[in-house]
Parts: sequence; C-alpha cells; structure tokens
Amino acid sequence: MPIVPPSLDDRRFDDLVEDLIARIPAHTPEWTNPRQGDPGRTLIELFAWLGDALLYRANLIPERQRLVFLKLLGQGLRAALPARGIVGLSHAQPLADLRASSLRPGALLKGAQPFETLGETTVLPVTGEAYIKRRLSDAESVRMADVIGGLSRVHRITGAVQGYETLAVFAEGRAEPGGFDVFERSTDRALWIALLAPAAPGPQEQAAVNDSVRAALGGGDTGVPSLLSLGIVPALPLPALFEEVGPLAEVPVIWEMVTRKSGTPTGSQALDYLTLEPLPGSDTSRGFTRPGTLRLPLPGQDDIWVPSNQVGVNPLAGVGDAPPRLDDAARAARLVGWLRVRPRPGSQVQRLPLTWLGINAAEVDQRVTLQGQVLGTSSGAADQTFALPAGSVDGETLVIEVEEPGGRGYQPWQRVDDLAAISANALTAREAGAYELDAEAGTVRFGDGVRGRIPERLMRVRLARGRFGGGRAGNLAPGSLSEIAANLINGPRAPAMKVHQPLAMDGGEDPETLPQAERRIPSTLRHQQRAVTADDFKRLARETPAADVGRVEVMPRFKPRDRRFDVPGVVSVVVLPSAALAPAPNPRPDRPFIERVHAHLSARVPLATELYVIGCEYVPLGLSVALRLREGFARDKLLYEVREALRRLLWPLAPGGLDGEGWALGRPVRERELEVEVSRVAGVAEVTGLQLFARQGATGQGDWALLPRNQAGAPQTLSLQPWQLPELLSIVVVEGAQAPTNLRALPNPFAQANAVAVPVVPELC
Repeated sequence: MPIVPPSLDDRRFDDLVEDLIARIPAHTPEWTNPRQGDPGRTLIELFAWLGDALLYRANLIPERQRLVFLKLLGQGLRAALPARGIVGLSHAQPLADLRASSLRPGALLKGAQPFETLGETTVLPVTGEAYIKRRLSDAESVRMADVIGGLSRVHRITGAVQGYETLAVFAEGRAEPGGFDVFERSTDRALWIALLAPAAPGPQEQAAVNDSVRAALGGGDTGVPSLLSLGIVPALPLPALFEEVGPLAEVPVIWEMVTRKSGTPTGSQALDYLTLEPLPGSDTSRGFTRPGTLRLPLPGQDDIWVPSNQVGVNPLAGVGDAPPRLDDAARAARLVGWLRVRPRPGSQVQRLPLTWLGINAAEVDQRVTLQGQVLGTSSGAADQTFALPAGSVDGETLVIEVEEPGGRGYQPWQRVDDLAAISANALTAREAGAYELDAEAGTVRFGDGVRGRIPERLMRVRLARGRFGGGRAGNLAPGSLSEIAANLINGPRAPAMKVHQPLAMDGGEDPETLPQAERRIPSTLRHQQRAVTADDFKRLARETPAADVGRVEVMPRFKPRDRRFDVPGVVSVVVLPSAALAPAPNPRPDRPFIERVHAHLSARVPLATELYVIGCEYVPLGLSVALRLREGFARDKLLYEVREALRRLLWPLAPGGLDGEGWALGRPVRERELEVEVSRVAGVAEVTGLQLFARQGATGQGDWALLPRNQAGAPQTLSLQPWQLPELLSIVVVEGAQAPTNLRALPNPFAQANAVAVPVVPELC
C-alpha cells in the first residue's frame, strides 16, 4: 500500500453542534428553544464548522510528521518477498509425445498461489530413479558369506568380493527430510540415476518406445544434444558450534553416462563411460552447496546404451564397475540409460548428503510476469506518479517505457534509487530519462524537469515487463502445486504436463505494514544502516529479509572459535530463529539462516570489524519436582501446568526467562528460582522437593546425573558460560514428599508403595 496519511480526528461537525447545544442550559437558561433557523443556532453551526476544520488539521500534525520522516529518510514500505523451491515436471500423457520439450522461462504453475519457472527447462520423455549400491552390514555379510562365495566363483572373481544391495533412493520422487548420504552408504561412492522410458501398452511395443526415447535423448533430427535438467537439494547440516559460516566449498564431482565400449561387436556387453560437463553457468546449486538445478548435455543417440540386466545374456550384470542390477523385469525392460555421479578422482570426497535429487526439474518462485500494459498518459506536470498493475514488484525485472514524440515510439527509461541524486551535473540531471520505484506500493514517479525529465504531454507510459508477487501465503506444503501452463522455446503451447513438488516452498515474506514502518523511524535515525553500537547490531539483525529472527544477543570482543573475550575489533552476534513454545529441542539456526543474517550485517559494519554470526551452545538439563496439591484442583492438569511453567521459564525466546525475553545468556539455573516459579502455579500447596540433572560425558549424550551440592541441604546450581543457555530435555513432576533422584527409574504413581505385584495362574476346567 502507498503511504497515505490517515484521518485521525474522530469528531465531526454534528458532534460539535450537539456538544454546544448541550451547554445552553448551563450558560443561557433563558434560551429554551434553539431551533433550526434561529440566529443563535446559526452562530453555533458556524463555530462548529470552524472548529471541525481546525481540529482536523491540528490532529493530523503528529501523524503527518511521522510519514514525512519516512519519506525524507527514504524508508518506503518493504515489498513482499517470494517463496522459492524446486519442482519436477513430466508429460501428462507419456506415450503421446516422445520428444524433448524445451520450455520458456516464466511458465505458470497453478496452485493456491501462482508460481513461475525461473529459467529454461527441458522436459525429456523419461523418468529418473536414483539407486545406490548399498554396502552390507557386518551381520549381513556374515549371514550371506556362502552366497557371496558362490557368486565369486560364478563370476570368476579372484580378488576380494564385497556384496551390495541395489537400494532405491528418493523412491517415487519422495524427499528425505533428514538427508541421505549417497556416497558414505554405498560401496562405490556413487549415485546412479536410471533413465526409464514410459511403459508401452504391451511388452512387444516396449523396444520401439525405447528407441524413440533414445532418439529424443540424443537430439533427434535437430542435430543438437538434448539437455537433462537435474534438480538438487543438498542436506545442509546444522552449523557446528561457533563454526565460521561462509560460502561452502563446492563438492567436486564428475557426471558420467554409460555407453558401449568402442571397438566391440554389437552384441557385446562391454561398457565404458562418457564424461558429461554441465552447461556453463547452469549449475545454480553451486556444486551441491544449495538447492538448485543444473543442465547436462547428453551424448548422441548412438552413444546412449545400457547393458542387459539378464544374467543369461550378461553374466557380469551389476558386477564391479557396472551399473547396479535391477531385478524388477518391468523396470529393466524400460531402461534406456544410466547416469552416474561420483567424486572427482583425487578429490578425497567421502560424503554427499542429499535431501532430494530428480530429473526434469525447474526452479520456481512466487511471482507472475506482467508485460505490455499502458499505465497512463503524461499530463506534462512535474512529479507525476503512475500505478503499476500490482504491488510488490521485483525492481530488477521492471522495464518502464515512455513514448517519445517525433515517431520514435516507446523508449526505455532507467530506474534510479533517488531522483535527487541522479547526477551532480545539472544538465545531465535535467535530461535524464529516469524514474523512482516504490516496490511495495507498485508505483513509479518521474522527475520535475530539474531532477529527471518530465514525460512529454500526451505521451503514454507503459509497463514493458515486470514480475510481481510474494508473501507468506506462498510457503506451500509439498504437493500443493500440480499443474503448469508453459510455452515451448519456439513459441507453441507445450504439451500437457504434471508437476511434482517434493519439498515445501519457503522464503515468502509479507509486505511491511505502515505501523511496522513507523516503528523503524527511531532505529533508522540511530543506526542509519550502519552497525556501530550493540543496539545497532540487534536492530539490524532483526530486520534481515527472509529471516524470522526470534532473538539477538551481541557479544563484543568475543572470538567464538577460541572462546576468548577482550579481542579487539571482534563482534559476535548470537541469533536464534523464532519458534513457538514447545518441548525440546530448542530453536537452532541452520546454515541458510545464519548466512542471511551475516550477509545483511556484513554490509553494514565498520571496515575493520571482524564479524561472527553464531548460535548459542545448549547445555542439557533435566528436572524432577515433587509437590503437594491444594484441595479442589485436578491432579493431572496441575502437574501439566507445572511442567509448562518450568518449560516457559527456561525457554530461550519470549515469553521465556525471568523478564519475558528468554533465559539470559550465561545465567546459572538455580534451584531456588525454579522452586519459586513452581510455587506460583495456582493449586500448588508446597514444593516438597526439586532435583537438577546434567548429562554425563563431554558430548552431553550420556545418562542423567544428579547435580552435586556443596554441602548437605545446599541448593543445586547449573553453571553456564556466557555463550550458553539451558535446554530442558527431561522433566518429571510427581505428587509426593520427595523428588525422584533418577530420571530413568521413576516410580509408578498408580502402584501401591508397600505391595508387590504377583502373577496369578487361572484355574482351567
């Protein structure tokens, strides 16, 4: 929405007239009939009209000042940010069109929110299935030792033999939210992608369908190799404690395709590999370091080949460096090609965790493209403003054209951040064809003849092209997008296609509201987009786009990796994402979250500052509480409320902590403070016991151990370092006289303490 001053005066003419008439008996009791048309009534109405105008203007002054401040500071409302993601495409009728379909960018995906593809995509008439040669466990190897020995003799293998199982990864296109390490869990550190042709109506027609698909993969009669579009979503691990987060090193891999070994007869099963180099500039995944796509040029039709999976035809099927054997006869009959990705030789890559990988993939975002719309006609006046068809426009894609006199037609004008700062040269500034953009409101403003040209009178202004949209509504769950309307590169409509959305769309943010923008005025005046004080770092970190920051703490002169304070020039910013109050685990920042905050702050810190953006270190904590209840309170409900009160007190975000802003960094957890919090719960008559537990072992993954006391009866305390917070992982609340001292062996509250349960053998007739 544009910044429009609202009307704040809630009193109007009629209200003032009624107020004045109500005062007549107190001031002029002899005036008993103030009817319409009476001279006194006319004077009352005149003064009410004047008062209405004065009050209206006076009450607008504070609001107008705030809005003018926003404009003077250049702080327009922030536009919405679009959700993004990756989808897979396939032909709706696979056998109807066995050709490669190259789609133009901007194909529209239909769903609860509109999405568009961001680049060219090639949809090939194949489906892709990922497999690995899964390494057998030690127990499986022992159990199958005889079988493996027999296979060694059958295949005449003289060296060591390692058994494997052909394991489908991302079966049926499903993602692995926790990630799957395709290199570490395989025997050959490789991921295999089977390219399968559509199923033919009958087994006899399958060979002909395979030949047609193979021709499409090889480029057909175009003479140009087809491009295989691959979607990649790596499983990025949580950053290690105080890890210096920066650009990840690309994973050096090599893409290969199985082909027939040259110089061998037609019926030979000897195989070789062709190396495929991704199209330059097409790898938006940056070497498996972020979700993205890449495009692989495929070899010619004659070089696309697969060995037979039938042991009678190919005794070495699946053996050694060959592709994994598919024992499913129906799938094996549709197999037209094998693609392999493995570490580049000499790179020593051991791991490649992936969340999803698929073919015929495209990157999409929550925007739509509008083009060729006339915005209006110039009046020849200064500072003209024209409304775009929608708000939240992507300024990088916006092209505005203005009609020029003399038959020159439409000419593009340049977008600038500030018309007043076009150029120091007065002549250059006056003749510049430029405009300002309010991205959130969706408006463009032209110059006044001194700072930017004025469009000639009666000349039209049009939107040549622009992309609009965004918002949290675009953060759609997996499977929300199912249809696409696309055009081929050469113009015609693309054949009907289906959309497969394996992962949720994310990153969408709503546009900023006017109250939110007004609240930014004091902080903007203080920091001026420069991080100098601790308060500047906090405010700027919270303003990071597309990062829902729940808490920010600044630790000046603290170097995280060394755990050392008083280091000059170092600033560490602790950030946690927003999360609702819930049982453990506590909120932890992932790598994309930290990278966004770091990128936002690093552009605003002083030149010599050494900036670190980190998460906190959580120290596991366990609690056991015993209490006595007041009469009239439900037992189970009260025990639940006590657990929630303690969880809320120790929660790292608002409304947690003693001050409602989250538990303070480095503040010790004291037994007495926890007892006070429990006693505040309505229905608790007495806290009869409370015990604190910590994890044993350096990694915090062992059993619970009771925290020691300095002396008998002394309170327990969990001490924390300045960069640590407690994480309540286990809490037990019981009714009784003593808190449990072992979190693993808790008493049954429904059993009798002095009775032993004994099984009874029933009598049988």
